[in-house]
Amino acid sequence: MSERTRHLPRRACLSIPGSSEKMLAKGPNIPADMVFLDLEDSVAPKEKEAARDLVVKAINEQDWGETVLCVRVNAWDTRWTYRDVIHIVENASDRLDEIMLPKVQSAAEVVALDLLLTQIEASTGRRSRVGIEAQIETTRGLINVEEICAASTRLETIIFGPADFAASMEMPVLTGGVQIPEYPGDHFHYVFSKILMAGRANGLQVIDGPYLKIRDLEGLRDFTQRTKTLGYDGKWALHPDQVTVLNEMFTPTQEQFDRAHAILDAYRVATEDEGKGAVMFGDEMIDEASRKMAIKFVTRGERAGMAKS
Repeated sequence: MSERTRHLPRRACLSIPGSSEKMLAKGPNIPADMVFLDLEDSVAPKEKEAARDLVVKAINEQDWGETVLCVRVNAWDTRWTYRDVIHIVENASDRLDEIMLPKVQSAAEVVALDLLLTQIEASTGRRSRVGIEAQIETTRGLINVEEICAASTRLETIIFGPADFAASMEMPVLTGGVQIPEYPGDHFHYVFSKILMAGRANGLQVIDGPYLKIRDLEGLRDFTQRTKTLGYDGKWALHPDQVTVLNEMFTPTQEQFDRAHAILDAYRVATEDEGKGAVMFGDEMIDEASRKMAIKFVTRGERAGMAKS
């Protein structure tokens, strides 16, 4: 499963509380590319152990289609983590794709999860390899993000968690993941860029965290445009309405998709048939760098099921 999901789209990544049978039942009908069943922040402490069985039942008994299916366990600095991992991975079917580890502060925490997963897979004879998603939510995690992204071949994505990060930075805000009008610029721009570069250097998909003002869809569009422009693959959704917006925003337009294909076709003719390293395409010069940029658009579009018009 890990190799299958590594290259699937993650435009909208939907969070579902693992303690809510009602919301777990609705999950397969929401068109998110990725769904994570949460045992961490959206589950009250007294409900965490019972939520494990609800999550396993949802994985095993519901039809999730081609959705990337993940479970977010609790962080290593809690008392629940190892039992979360063992209970979920030993009891869930091979339909479980990934485990998400929150509040990662060092590469050693990813290595520890990798080793635990390896032992579970060996002892249970599990046929599929479970992938890992890692969240950067603290200042120490950001400082160590390059080592974290290189810590395991199981890693598939790196995720920014804005609310916990704002708390870690002691920012004077009460809502994370939204704009701060008083700041003359984007207060997370450095963070976005640092995480993106670390992820891309290690072949990972890079995901932005949630926009907490659920009903403010225009605000969601505005804030999402920032990470989309930088090159992020997707963003968390906390509500089905957000899923619709994010799927649209992280999908190339048909015009962009067709133009990218046209650039690739023109460059292929120039290099293979005409022996040229650069060629005019309309009113611009295209070369190898143009090919690389066009491939990104084509790859994103194909992940979303697009075809040339």
